Amino acid sequence: MDILAKDLDDLKYAKSLLENLGLAAKITNFLGTPLEKGFDLLPANWADVVSSSTRKALLVAVDSAILTLKSKREGDHSANTLHKIMVAGSGAVGGFCGLPALPLELPVSTTIMMRSIADIARSEDHLISDPLVKVACIEVFSLGGPGANDDAVETGYFTVRSGLAKSVSEAARYLAKNGLIEKNSPVLIKLISQIASRFGIQVSEKMAAQAIPVLGAAGGAIINTLFMDHFQSMARGHFTVLRLEKKYGADTIKQVYMML
Repeated sequence: MDILAKDLDDLKYAKSLLENLGLAAKITNFLGTPLEKGFDLLPANWADVVSSSTRKALLVAVDSAILTLKSKREGDHSANTLHKIMVAGSGAVGGFCGLPALPLELPVSTTIMMRSIADIARSEDHLISDPLVKVACIEVFSLGGPGANDDAVETGYFTVRSGLAKSVSEAARYLAKNGLIEKNSPVLIKLISQIASRFGIQVSEKMAAQAIPVLGAAGGAIINTLFMDHFQSMARGHFTVLRLEKKYGADTIKQVYMML
């Protein structure tokens, strides 16, 4: 099937977003120093704190953001700048208070990011009332970073989607049948666990950056803005691909994507 030139340009742009260098590179460019310095400053239990906080943040965001968002919006554009300003405020608090604030700050910033992701989905002509779209919003947090046991060849966009496909389908079916996903439902717990292992990589990078003493509150705000920008880019790329898949078919878009 022939793809319109505009749609092909959209797909090229989506791939440039989804296969970029990632959050760590953006943070390193901002800091002007490797993130390893920040990791060295984190306390011994930081991995446990990030792991538990990440799962809690995703569960809170699902309950507070996606399921309460209206299906339609006025205009064609997502409110990216507004959401960046909002998440910068929570980042300032996190930067000032350090790692102890993570369990409180991360659910707030993640909920704001989830709202932004859903807003971007709507701007790409997706209906938030569609169970698959709601679950796809959660899926965005798995993009742009490897899981704990992944190597370089296992982090591509379609590889990540393939690894989550069964859990995504199960969660969407559950949501379609029940109207909402209970926090203790096995399908949600399974999906959140898989996504949290990837999202936790970005959270760890964010915390390592904020651990550098010279940054403080202002640095925390900037790091959170980079954090938001990263997932806004992932969302834009993801929902562009999904929009084109609806038009041309998933197999066709994947084949063209891989050839670009």
